[in-house]
Amino acid sequence: MNELLSQAIQQWQLMHSIELVATLLALAYVILALKQSLWCWPAALLSTILFTHVMWQSALLSDALLQLYYAGMALYGWWRWQQLKQGSAGARGPVYEWPWQRHAWLVAVTALAGLVLGALMANYTHAEFAYLDAQTTVFSVMATWLVARKLVSNWLYWVVIDAVSIYVYAQKHLYFLTGLFMLYTVIAIAGYFIWRSHYQQQPAARLSV
Repeated sequence: MNELLSQAIQQWQLMHSIELVATLLALAYVILALKQSLWCWPAALLSTILFTHVMWQSALLSDALLQLYYAGMALYGWWRWQQLKQGSAGARGPVYEWPWQRHAWLVAVTALAGLVLGALMANYTHAEFAYLDAQTTVFSVMATWLVARKLVSNWLYWVVIDAVSIYVYAQKHLYFLTGLFMLYTVIAIAGYFIWRSHYQQQPAARLSV
């Protein structure tokens, strides 16, 4: 009995240690992204590798798949931001924006994809919060792509995603992640205004293709 208890404590400590390191790396990613630093992407890559393990062990399967996508986007984001920086006279490169009609279309398509993923997770896996987790997953996929494209409004998507994620992670007793997403929400609000200010100060308005 004592041996089983000791093993359980060791597993709990290991899981939360991994969660803590991944959380610190994820926080570094967001802060560096806010500053438009290329180094946000290596921090993101390391964080996603650790979070994949945490999410799988917590039966948040959509989130586990999302972390693998994040790893790929970290590589793409590094390449994309380098291209934008090299093609610009500024130190950080330009930021972009879309008209509201394109955002409305994107939200509708993404929400539909979330319903499909939620149904699959609810009916064919042991995932918890299947529909809610699926919606945050698909919107995170979309918003991460918008970060890599340096679209100003990516931060507004993250405000909503992070707020919903706070509830899910609190219910799963992932306390480091809950605290992280509370901080993320504040950073996302600040990030929007900082990037919008940069966008407005550019020589000419830029629309992302």
